[in-house]
Amino acid sequence: MPMPAAEPTNGAARGSSSGRFPDFFVVGHHKCGTTALWHSLRAHPQIYMPNLKEPQFLADDMRRRFEPPQGRVLARLLPQTREDYLALFADAAPEQLAGEASASYLWSRTAATRIAESQPEARMIAILREPASFLRSLHLQLYRSHIEDEPDLRKAISLEAARRRGKRIPRRSHLPQQLQYSEHVSYVEQLERYRAHFPREQMLVLIYDDFRAENESTVRQVLRFLGVDADGPVEIADENTTSRNVRSQQVDDLVDAMHLGRNPAARAARGAVKTLTSRRLRHRAFRLLRRRYLYTEPPPPDDAFMLDLRRRYKGEVVALSEYLGRDLVTLWGYDKLG
Repeated sequence: MPMPAAEPTNGAARGSSSGRFPDFFVVGHHKCGTTALWHSLRAHPQIYMPNLKEPQFLADDMRRRFEPPQGRVLARLLPQTREDYLALFADAAPEQLAGEASASYLWSRTAATRIAESQPEARMIAILREPASFLRSLHLQLYRSHIEDEPDLRKAISLEAARRRGKRIPRRSHLPQQLQYSEHVSYVEQLERYRAHFPREQMLVLIYDDFRAENESTVRQVLRFLGVDADGPVEIADENTTSRNVRSQQVDDLVDAMHLGRNPAARAARGAVKTLTSRRLRHRAFRLLRRRYLYTEPPPPDDAFMLDLRRRYKGEVVALSEYLGRDLVTLWGYDKLG
């Protein structure tokens, strides 16, 4: 869905006199190549993107209900105030475009409004993926991060109604709103939230299949959309969008407790290990332990349920095809469902 190139703007002129507000946003989705795109864009000399991917500051509805143990370090990095957020872009040169990538913004019901309030000229970049494969990859990621505790995708999706009522929320789920899987693939509704604030020429909607098949040309398309040099060298990052599966959340918890010393026994064991090994060796051993014993390749997809999901979301794919003016029904094989 190509758009005409834009003249670079300076976000410092809008939003707040105390800092620079971004000129563009990679708004999502998760598991669709947003990290790879972030790597490519931040390597461009005319673009500034902070080291912190996923600031999430403009998604009010993504506030965590508690800080998970493994996220404490990240929590200290996430901006808590507007001043913190604007400070992320303080090092952007006046001639550079400033941008950020928070994949939760497309799902969020508040991010589009908050962006428009501070930067109505901002440009949006979204990447969409075939719904069934997207949900499978998202479920693997949520299970690995303990937001989800149901390892079976079919069962996890069947729990949506109960979880909407506050039931069957996993103990360690700090973002239980993400467990409403069907909401993640309400693509037209999500895009319409942005169209309510931004004209079509300020929105670029990419398809994940194109990005995977033609990575470099897609990055150049994004650069043209942003109005920066699209003819020079581009850095291509190939990010794996399918998460490895965690073998056992209970064992994962135990290893985290040992590593972080979260209980007396773990602190005693950690103290004994510290007296015998260097910090560098401990970290290497911890990473090796997790990689070798905690994670495995994801199970093969349940073909029958994947077909059920495609049938369930065919209407969404048809609507998205009409909305974007592109035949995604054929591209994603929804014309052969039977």
